[in-house]
Amino acid sequence: MIDLKDVEKTYVTGTVEFKALKGINFRAEKGEYISVVGPSGSGKSTLMNIIGCLDVPTAGEYYLEGRPVIEMTSNQLADIRNRKVGFVFQAFNLLPYATSFENVEVPLLFAKLNGRYRRRRVLEVLAQVGLADKVNNKPTELSGGEMQRVAIARALANEPDIILADEPTGNLDSASGGEIVRIFDELNKLGKTIIIITHDVNIASRTDRIVKLKDGLVESNGNML
Repeated sequence: MIDLKDVEKTYVTGTVEFKALKGINFRAEKGEYISVVGPSGSGKSTLMNIIGCLDVPTAGEYYLEGRPVIEMTSNQLADIRNRKVGFVFQAFNLLPYATSFENVEVPLLFAKLNGRYRRRRVLEVLAQVGLADKVNNKPTELSGGEMQRVAIARALANEPDIILADEPTGNLDSASGGEIVRIFDELNKLGKTIIIITHDVNIASRTDRIVKLKDGLVESNGNML
């Protein structure tokens, strides 16, 4: 499903170049549950952005479901981000003055789906993450764990095959973080491909495979930390 071959990513600021990825080879099959670990600056978020088509490689090849991403138009990449991949971020990235319903509805609006379907789907995914009673609450009326569950519901709205989570428990206490990880466990059992960036060894140990990055390279790729 996901196949990166010798992928490099170089950022240029003025006359300064920084190579975040230095020839990454990474593969994920449909339904895999993978954690990506490594120290700060190792390239984890850059790898996530490339997998999610938020960014493109400077060099190398990326195939998504057998299709070369480099040949895709900006509209095709936007469609992948909206329908194929669901994103969950450490900072939740919720609209502060919108309700849980309205936040989850956003990707469905971008997909131009009709109102009746949108309402049914939003209520469905909020119930799936245990927030059926928080439909009309705004982020300021929710706990950190509840906000992250709204973010997961939003990621699920368009029924993506892939969920990418960047430090999804980083702003949560251990109890709330545990609830979030259990949701990812269940989503993987339902067949979703889950890739989690994390510094938490407890989360990494629950996944099927652990990919360790260091200095923009894959240091190890197995089931041990």
